[in-house]
Amino acid sequence: MPLKIKLQLLLDRAGFSPGLIDGRSGSNLRQAIAAFAAEHGMKADGTLDDELWGKLAEGDKEPVLKDYAITDEDVRGPFVRHIPDKLEDMAKLDRLGYGSPRELLAERFHIDEKLLEALNPEADFTKPGTRIVVPNLAKQRNDAKVARIEVMKKEKTVRAFDKDGTLVAFYPATIGSNEKPAPDGTYKVRAVASNPTYYYDPDNLSFKGVETKEDFKIAPGPNNPVGTVWIDLTKETYGIHGTPDPENIGKTSSHGCIRLTNWDAEALAKMVVKGTVVEFKG
Repeated sequence: MPLKIKLQLLLDRAGFSPGLIDGRSGSNLRQAIAAFAAEHGMKADGTLDDELWGKLAEGDKEPVLKDYAITDEDVRGPFVRHIPDKLEDMAKLDRLGYGSPRELLAERFHIDEKLLEALNPEADFTKPGTRIVVPNLAKQRNDAKVARIEVMKKEKTVRAFDKDGTLVAFYPATIGSNEKPAPDGTYKVRAVASNPTYYYDPDNLSFKGVETKEDFKIAPGPNNPVGTVWIDLTKETYGIHGTPDPENIGKTSSHGCIRLTNWDAEALAKMVVKGTVVEFKG
């Protein structure tokens, strides 16, 4: 197995998300390596050395990959074969669901669709009972609670801490845009919504490429513009949310909010409560 796949998976299991598991180097992987190193008192320059590799693999003896049998539910759908690019056209759909069973499975296991296919070149992802090889992810912790979140705008990362100041989770993020920069200051979590409907109000939002001057809404689903979860902040119109495009996390601008992969946003949403502090830093 390529080293980078194992490295990304070990970081994911350790709570230092590299974003999408794709077997490639990049800024998200370097940031996760640096954050892990800093947390363990090592040189935090984003490079992998023997000391860091040993610490990362220490105590984690679980197999990196595992077998998985595709279920009837995985292929049941309904699937949306084409997701429009324009928000106004998305608003015409009844649901922004997955495009295929392969997309569903790739997101469930935090892996790039092309890499999933490369690991299973003969697999029929539409057939129940098909056995495939997938990343062996860690089980979601149920006891971790986040008291404070740091949104690092320049780094394009999000850090979550418990009440004692211990780092609970680290995520790569897309933060703000030129037309709607992320704010400064300190706010709080106001509410959490799973499978949110996306509302566009031209009086509060004015996105490039949106021509209509009328309000509209976009149905829920993993390919909704804000993904599968919305963590609402006390800063009006801002939130921490998922995305339909995990490959773009940390690489493109957002519409002003804090965008994580769907799975990272879901994990964070389970750990926050109303009143969790969110600090925006340069």
